[in-house]
Amino acid sequence: MEAQGAQARGNGRFLAGFACFVGRPNVGKSTLMNALVGRKVAITSSRPQTTRRVIRGIVRRPDAELVIIDTPGLHRPRTLLGERLDSLVRSTLSEVDVIGFCVPASERVGPGDKYLAGELTAHQGTPVVAIVTKTDQAATAQVASQLAAVAGLGEWADIVPVSAVTGFQLDVLTDVLVGHLPPGRPLYPDGDLTDEPEQILVAELIREAILEGVRDELPHSIAVVVDEMAPREGRDDLIDVHAVMYVERPSQKAIVLGAKGARLKEVGTRARLQIEALLGCRVYLDLRIKVAKDWQRDPKQLRRLGLYD
Repeated sequence: MEAQGAQARGNGRFLAGFACFVGRPNVGKSTLMNALVGRKVAITSSRPQTTRRVIRGIVRRPDAELVIIDTPGLHRPRTLLGERLDSLVRSTLSEVDVIGFCVPASERVGPGDKYLAGELTAHQGTPVVAIVTKTDQAATAQVASQLAAVAGLGEWADIVPVSAVTGFQLDVLTDVLVGHLPPGRPLYPDGDLTDEPEQILVAELIREAILEGVRDELPHSIAVVVDEMAPREGRDDLIDVHAVMYVERPSQKAIVLGAKGARLKEVGTRARLQIEALLGCRVYLDLRIKVAKDWQRDPKQLRRLGLYD
């Protein structure tokens, strides 16, 4: 695969196209995309099913433009939201030039990996690169064993072990993915690293801040919407952000608030620092919490939250 990329550079062709990362929840897809792009464009968390939308990150080289699509982890849906996320992944698979199948080096191959490997064999004509992630969390012998196990799951265009944390073989993975792209022109304006609107990125950073340290039952019940985001009148160095966090039950609202509002204050501080890094200026962040009963199962509420078409 590396030879394909080298050949493209040698004959002066510019390659441009789409790759998507798929895998079961919490295998490091978003972290890997951020590392390849060189900037945080997708939130990350140790909580499964953190990603809720298709997010595009753009990797530029003199010879190529690789658009990476991060998808929610495939799982057995239990809610309308889960069904929507599952549908998003499957529709994305049919629209890309190459698929990256992510399996962590630090965990044994399980039923979820085997199921997804079988699903990917149905996409004949689209090359699939098996990516063994999180090699920094596994011993050398464990990585070698995992590479053999992944090889036994199916026929792959290539198998690449990587670490998004240490940078191990990220350049090799980029070469392999680029080698499967068709000739073309740049797809996005120079300088863009994602096509996500800033308000969506800000809402996701707030949700990421909430996910740190919350109880197991809460992550899937939290949604964030930025109602308003604009420079303060008469100021060019301060942006006002007004956002609402939605939970499904009053008891969950109490958990997010914490004792005397202490937890909400921590969330606000953590989120504000991330938003300021994203926007490059000072931010005033106003956070509110509302209860939207059983919003994960209600199509009207999912549409209002921007999670259902």
